[in-house]
Amino acid sequence: MARTRLTPERESELYAAVLDLLREVGYDALTMDAVAQRTHSSKATLYRQWGSKPKLVVTALRHNKPVSLAEIDTGSLRGDFHAALSRSDDCQMEKDSALMRGLGHAIHENPDLHQALRELLIEPEMTGLATLLNRAVDRGELRADNPALKYVPHMLIGAFAARQLVDDRAVDQAYIRDYFDAVVLPALGV
Repeated sequence: MARTRLTPERESELYAAVLDLLREVGYDALTMDAVAQRTHSSKATLYRQWGSKPKLVVTALRHNKPVSLAEIDTGSLRGDFHAALSRSDDCQMEKDSALMRGLGHAIHENPDLHQALRELLIEPEMTGLATLLNRAVDRGELRADNPALKYVPHMLIGAFAARQLVDDRAVDQAYIRDYFDAVVLPALGV
C-alpha cells in the first residue's frame, strides 16, 4: 500500500464502506466508482493508495483482523485459540463468514483477487497459526511429527464453511469453540 495521509479514523471509515458495499452488491458488482462515491473520495486517490480493487477489498478485510495470531500467547494451545476467537463477536463472525462465502466465486474468476487475498490475508493468518502450533510443540503439548498438524487450517476453514451449508446456521463462537475442542484438539492428540 502506498503512503497514506489518511487518518486512522478515515481509513477505518473507508474500509467499513468497502465491506458494506461488498455485502450489498458482491465483489463483481463492486466498483471503484461506487467506493469513491460512498466514501466521498476520488477514484484517483483510491487507485493511488491501494493500486487496485482486489488490494483495496483484501486490505479492508485484513483491517478487521488487527491482532496477529502470533501475538497471542496464553501458555496453552487451547487458551491461545480461545483468546483468538474472542477477538470477534458472533455478529462480526457471521459478517466475515458471509463475506468469505461471497468472495468464493470471485476468487476463482479473478486471479488478482486471489493473489491479493493470499498475500494480504491468508498467508499472514497461516503464519500466525503456524506460530501458535509451533509454540504448542515447543511446550510439549503437541508432537512435532503429528500428521494432523498440516491439516489444522483445513479443519478450521472447513468448520466455517460447513456450518451454513450443513446446519443452515450462522457460525458463532460457541460452535467454533466446541468444534476446536471436539475435533481439532483430539486430532492433534491433545
